[in-house]
Amino acid sequence: MGKGFFNVPVAVNEPVKSYAPGTPEREAVLAQYDTYYNGNTEVAMYINGKDVKTGNTRTMSPPHDHKHVVGTYHLAEKSNVVNAIDTALEARKAWSQMPWEHRAGIFLKAAELIAGPYRAKINASTMIAQSKTVHQAEIDASCELIDFLRFNVQFMTDMYHEQPESTSDAWNKLEYRPLEGFVYAVTPFNFTAIAANLPACMALMGNVVVWKPSDSQIFSAKVIMDVFEEAGVPAGVINVVFGDPKMITDTVLARKEFAGLHFTGSTYVFKELWKQIGNSIHTYSTYPKIVGETGGKDFIVAHESANAKQVATAIVRGAFEFQGQKCSAASRAYISKSIWNDVKKYVIEDVKSITMGSPADTNNFMTAVIHEGSFDKLAKYIDEAKADKSVEVITGGNYDKSKGYFIEPTVLLAESADYVTMSEELFGPVITIFVFDDDKYSETLKIVDATSDYALTGAIIAKDRYAVDEAVKALENCAGNFYINDKPTGAVVGQQPFGGARGSGTNDKAGSILNLQRWVSPRMIKETFVTPTDYKYAFLG
Repeated sequence: MGKGFFNVPVAVNEPVKSYAPGTPEREAVLAQYDTYYNGNTEVAMYINGKDVKTGNTRTMSPPHDHKHVVGTYHLAEKSNVVNAIDTALEARKAWSQMPWEHRAGIFLKAAELIAGPYRAKINASTMIAQSKTVHQAEIDASCELIDFLRFNVQFMTDMYHEQPESTSDAWNKLEYRPLEGFVYAVTPFNFTAIAANLPACMALMGNVVVWKPSDSQIFSAKVIMDVFEEAGVPAGVINVVFGDPKMITDTVLARKEFAGLHFTGSTYVFKELWKQIGNSIHTYSTYPKIVGETGGKDFIVAHESANAKQVATAIVRGAFEFQGQKCSAASRAYISKSIWNDVKKYVIEDVKSITMGSPADTNNFMTAVIHEGSFDKLAKYIDEAKADKSVEVITGGNYDKSKGYFIEPTVLLAESADYVTMSEELFGPVITIFVFDDDKYSETLKIVDATSDYALTGAIIAKDRYAVDEAVKALENCAGNFYINDKPTGAVVGQQPFGGARGSGTNDKAGSILNLQRWVSPRMIKETFVTPTDYKYAFLG
């Protein structure tokens, strides 16, 4: 075929569908939800382009209806993990040499499959597996994933276009090779888009992947692999294994060909993985790349000049969408005393209007938390707050796991800014508020910065621009994504690259060229046109 410099389609953000009553997308996703809910889906591992079943299975149930079984999945044995690694290394021989435009074509096709024939499937599977409302599923599993795939292709071509200067004497070329070996993707339950993007962005750059999804996300992970297979990802390029995370990780990290970890999950687990990689550093053929996005203790600061209704909306949306199970979710708020009564009134009104239940009922703003372990942890924190005289439960505080893992949206008011729920990550629909005196704004900003080990997201709400400027400067290091007059959630690919520092990760910004740069190994090639034939330089006379 002919050769050329190719321009990829310009990446644009996928429009969010409304799912309003009577719309075709609403009818399609609810019909697909019913099919999944009333079906019995068997999820095999995916190794070398084939379904792999071990017979050792676990059941899958929706968090909002945990006694109802929607399917089973197969757990890996060590031999399956070894096979996934070996198969990936074999696939690398051809995949790493695949012209970039063909890799681009595969993942652009995947984006369009999700935008079209797979949209209802990937949204409904996310509603089932992760108890997301249809709106939360749409902005995650469809729109954000489509955006990741489209923008990653554009970022890849932008990277390839970055070339060093050449002269009439020599032509300088920078080549972006995939990493030598295989890479390991470990993904969380809470975002289907993140689960797909971590292996996909590495594969786009020519790498081969062993992917371990969260046990709580396997139902929607199957749809992701169905899309990748139909889009034309070759056998062995992305291999999926389920099961014991220690066994899988130990097997992966013991291999000398291990070249990189792409992780999203808990801070503790990420640090343990980093330590394990460090302890095995003499094993590896190369220094592995380590990229991680972990926890957050994300904040809202409301200055006395803030609009109370805007503050209340930021709290309710920021803290309670998807049951607070976003690493960016607002879980602590600092409210200026003069506006607190109005903010409190609006927050209570909003929370009392929230309905909870199955995502199949589109009137529900909230559903269930992901599993019993999460439920029990949140219930414990709520009970401790109820028993503490220095804390007031402003609204919510109830919970019930008889049918699903339901935690009411809960707002705590703490007398002290160092109360435990102001600093520890809860990962649920609980936000703690500290009210500060208007003249203690500067002091409060220092408390915000010093309170948490995390540095993921945060927000300042104020009309006073001097107050905004002061917050931007004072909070420079405690949020990788910082919002002015908005909630601290809702980053959009191509608009707000996402990631944080401190205990929140390596801040390599998923959804940007910065992340893709971690998954290549540049090679500089200099071609000299007229090669010297005399070793003597002019200074020798």
